[in-house]
Amino acid sequence: MRAFSFFGGVFRTAVYNNLTSAVEKVLKGKDRREQEAFRKFQSYYNFTARFCNVASGHEKGGVEGLVGFARRNYMVPVLRAESLEELNEKILRECLNYGAHRIEGREKSVDELFEEEKAHLLALPTHPFSNIETVESKVNPYATVILDKNRYSVPTCYVGFRVEAILGVDRVEVFQRGKKIATHERVFGNNKWRLEPDHYLDLLHQRPGAFDSARPIREWRKSWPESLERLWDKFVVSHGETDGTREFILVLMLYRDHRAEDVEAAVERAVQNGVSSSAGVKHLLLPSGGGESFEPVKGWPATEPADVSVYAELGGLS
Repeated sequence: MRAFSFFGGVFRTAVYNNLTSAVEKVLKGKDRREQEAFRKFQSYYNFTARFCNVASGHEKGGVEGLVGFARRNYMVPVLRAESLEELNEKILRECLNYGAHRIEGREKSVDELFEEEKAHLLALPTHPFSNIETVESKVNPYATVILDKNRYSVPTCYVGFRVEAILGVDRVEVFQRGKKIATHERVFGNNKWRLEPDHYLDLLHQRPGAFDSARPIREWRKSWPESLERLWDKFVVSHGETDGTREFILVLMLYRDHRAEDVEAAVERAVQNGVSSSAGVKHLLLPSGGGESFEPVKGWPATEPADVSVYAELGGLS
């Protein structure tokens, strides 16, 4: 949908790679059982969907080639960004700049050639497609809500509460009495789980014995930096299994208020310097330096130093 808006029109035929948000089940040959939401989307924009064969990247060699081009030219060295949205913005700017480029053997630039192609696009509808669905649910003992046959986590303090969820094309937002308590990327299919580890930290801080076996933590440990493992080990050695794990969970809570790269840099320094408490790690996140500096005020009248000898007289010392 964003692509149609960006290009200013709808392609008559769109080629897809059997993504789960579009395909419920791959049938024989080119046949597909499409997701209901995708059928509505396709009907609204009036285009034809064509699906590639499974594991057949050669069928869309041009697309694969452009992915490689973008990776080599726009992502080397590795880009840094605060979020996926910011990363996408950076790559988009590079792609837009490429529009002024003229491919060898062509007489016009990429932008000029696209303007000629735009005449063949279908017109956009007056209003963009909206597939937002609002449903009510109850948070189960696993601190998840079941939405469209899949599970999404919320903070454990909401177990047993009734909540309202908004299901968009690619995002799920969960609210309790109007307050947003969780946001997830939407998943399609059946019995898939989207778990945010932070939702479980408060409960695990009360029950540290369950920490290393908790499903959200097991999944998180697959991708978190090795320095976190070393810090946890250090805390356990210093404080024992229970209290050491509690201290470590307090470090993980720092992700709530600080950027991930800042927390991980502080953790790395903590490991290198033998820090053995969450307070020590938190201290390493404080801004360094001598604080603010100020220019001296000019033209201010000088004050004569006070004569303090009178105080000595009061005490009979002179």
